[in-house]
Amino acid sequence: MQKLSIQQQLSQKLSPQQIQFIKLLQIPAAELESRIEEELEINPALEEGKEEPLEDKESGEDEYSDSGEDEYSDDELDVQEYIRDEDVAGYKMQGDGPSQDDDERESPIAGTTSLTEMLLNQMGFLRLDERQTKIAEQLIGSIDEDGYIRRNLDLIVDDLAFSQNIETNVEEIEEVLFKIQDFDPAGIGARDLQECLLLQIERRHIGEPEVLLAHTILKDFFDDFTKKHYDKIQKKLDVDDESIKAAVNTITKLNPKPGGTSGDDIKTQYLMPDFILQTNNGQLELFLNSKNAPDLRVSRNYSEMFETYDKSAKTDKKLKEAVTFVKQKLDAAKWFIEAIKQRQQTLLRTMHAILEFQKEFFFEGDESYLKPMILKDIADMVNMDISTISRVANSKAIQTEFGIYPLKYFFSEGISTDSGEDASSREVKHILKEIIDAEQKKKPLSDEKLEKELNKRGYNIARRTVAKYREQLNIPVARLRKEL
Repeated sequence: MQKLSIQQQLSQKLSPQQIQFIKLLQIPAAELESRIEEELEINPALEEGKEEPLEDKESGEDEYSDSGEDEYSDDELDVQEYIRDEDVAGYKMQGDGPSQDDDERESPIAGTTSLTEMLLNQMGFLRLDERQTKIAEQLIGSIDEDGYIRRNLDLIVDDLAFSQNIETNVEEIEEVLFKIQDFDPAGIGARDLQECLLLQIERRHIGEPEVLLAHTILKDFFDDFTKKHYDKIQKKLDVDDESIKAAVNTITKLNPKPGGTSGDDIKTQYLMPDFILQTNNGQLELFLNSKNAPDLRVSRNYSEMFETYDKSAKTDKKLKEAVTFVKQKLDAAKWFIEAIKQRQQTLLRTMHAILEFQKEFFFEGDESYLKPMILKDIADMVNMDISTISRVANSKAIQTEFGIYPLKYFFSEGISTDSGEDASSREVKHILKEIIDAEQKKKPLSDEKLEKELNKRGYNIARRTVAKYREQLNIPVARLRKEL
């Protein structure tokens, strides 16, 4: 026998407006501009500009038009042109829920030129015949994003035979390759690291003693150099300490990846501050970037259109659809404007709390003044959820008198000290870097010795934590920090 039962359950679901606000909150200022443009394009009831004052209905004059007549009449803007079947069924707001397109959307990026395009442009200055041009194009196409040709030249001979119907040999290909290796950036088109560094050193003034010695080391003692056997090199070449040190210093300034970030798939991204901080008469003044506070309004034309349709007798099906469409667009425009305002308020409240917490840093710009601060600290100050603070801190930045900082920069865990206080991990990293910078480069300090040095200064930190912080600072182990 089937039993019927009543169960009371409480669940929390986000409304479409809340979802929209969350999505707007987590994007940076650079992306917000394109997001607003997207909303303006899909919703004709939303316009740019400040909200307009009400017109003087008693005088019958329209203050928005010089002629006293409505600038946009019903004849000029036909609502039927905007009606689509899917729109009438229900307006799906942007941010109505997560989608694959939302996840894949990228922040605005700076226009870039690929490494291949740059090399092809330089090839145009060479006086190559048709055959050499095809070989050069094949070679340039074989250069990876680091700037190397790692494909064997014998295989490139086969590639040309099959794809271009060109019968050639390694010698002819090398002849063209040597021309490409004269292109910028220096070291491009090398087949290995040794050739890459030699190509760069040969562009230096070879008459300078340290450059000549560096060339000799790279050409004849490359294996010893990579293993940092400087004493062996010095003994074989019979040079003094200063000379070998100058030569090694010259080599270490060369670029092992001449392709750099010019690869086809690498994009340069603008860092646009969401906040601007200024000091005025000893007081901190915080402003939102203008792109975070755009002027948006609901279309007056659409509001009047809705009032007209709503007052009329809605006996016609098409007219009912028109009223539904216009109302949906107006509601969506109001929701979007309100979400933008909430975004501005949330950003400012959160940033003011961070300013209050890290006040000493924002006055001095010295990272040693940074206090340990986690998301919960700020969430408690502004009485918001930690997830909201996380969305604000993610991908946002502030412009100060000391430079532009991502908000994540100010959050760090605490390290206990002998005095019983907490020091931020960033402060510990700062001290760690100072110790490493001051060490004797002939006998760099191991992680164990670095741990002891930090302990002497009152920071209770383990060796594995020292290793982790050293790696985060992109500082190599002691063996690789050794210098002459």
